[in-house]
Amino acid sequence: MTGYPQTLAGAVELLRGLPRHRDAVPEARRTVAAWRAADPGCRAQLVVDERPGTPQVDYDLLIDHPDGGTVALTASAEDGVPWAVDHSTHWAASKVLRVDGRDLSVQTALLSMRAYGERDRTLHDDLIDYCILSLETQEDEEPSEDELQRASDDFRRRRGLHSRADTMRWLDQVGLTPQAYQNHLFTLARMNRFTRRIQAESAMAYFTDHAADFARVSAVWAIGPEAVLGELAGQNDAVAALGAAVTCPGGDLTVHVADRVAAELPEPLRDAAEGVAVGPVPYRDAFLFGVVRRRRPAQPDNATLAAAGRAAFSAFMAERRAKAKIEWFWL
Repeated sequence: MTGYPQTLAGAVELLRGLPRHRDAVPEARRTVAAWRAADPGCRAQLVVDERPGTPQVDYDLLIDHPDGGTVALTASAEDGVPWAVDHSTHWAASKVLRVDGRDLSVQTALLSMRAYGERDRTLHDDLIDYCILSLETQEDEEPSEDELQRASDDFRRRRGLHSRADTMRWLDQVGLTPQAYQNHLFTLARMNRFTRRIQAESAMAYFTDHAADFARVSAVWAIGPEAVLGELAGQNDAVAALGAAVTCPGGDLTVHVADRVAAELPEPLRDAAEGVAVGPVPYRDAFLFGVVRRRRPAQPDNATLAAAGRAAFSAFMAERRAKAKIEWFWL
């Protein structure tokens, strides 16, 4: 193969080998210049697409055709989707969701998923909540340095990022720039402030209306395979059996010992009478067996009011979601 077909074949291999990090673009340009110089009859131009909010880049190579016109080449080295398709011109291509007119981009959606991610929530709720909280806080004052620091500390702690080096490595792994991270912290800090305010303002009223949910309950429970939990349930002293069980033959067993308000216990235990064993019963993707050791009437102490505030905020968000106009573009 010679002539123009050989040039095109070489261009494909060239594109596939170019470095895909934004910092390496000068190196990529030098590589293309050297390749072009080795073929005096080749007229080629490198086009660089710098993706917003990520250190990754994509390339096109424009090569003049001998009979006139230009041939554009794109070679994707990873997921097989050329950037011209991946970032298509459809008006909603970069949007995942719109809630009451507030758009959520793909980039922000990915970051918000990492910011939330509790097991008992759905991805859809997380993304909708992000839009709602963005709307609720868009006119708020800018966060203080202390608020930004608290938001950053919480975000990093939940991901095990204990140093700046850990954080920078994580950002590079997920394809986010430090500026994109700072922008997210700005929004997150305002959301945290709004959340705390709603919780504080609503706690006492919610406690008054739902006192039974805030009885103080001491309980022990285990989550795991039904057969393993059945063996524990068959023992004379279920509490002692649960306390001694860390792992059991036949499957992993997770044991929890907690003193909480009733509303924050696993659902099968919330209304259980003191001293009564519950289960094994289906729970999430496994089974639960537990015992309520002690149940005390609700008192509006600091811990209980904090729990009431969290419950009030959850109710506020559920009502807000129910009233919102929600349009999904990708999901």
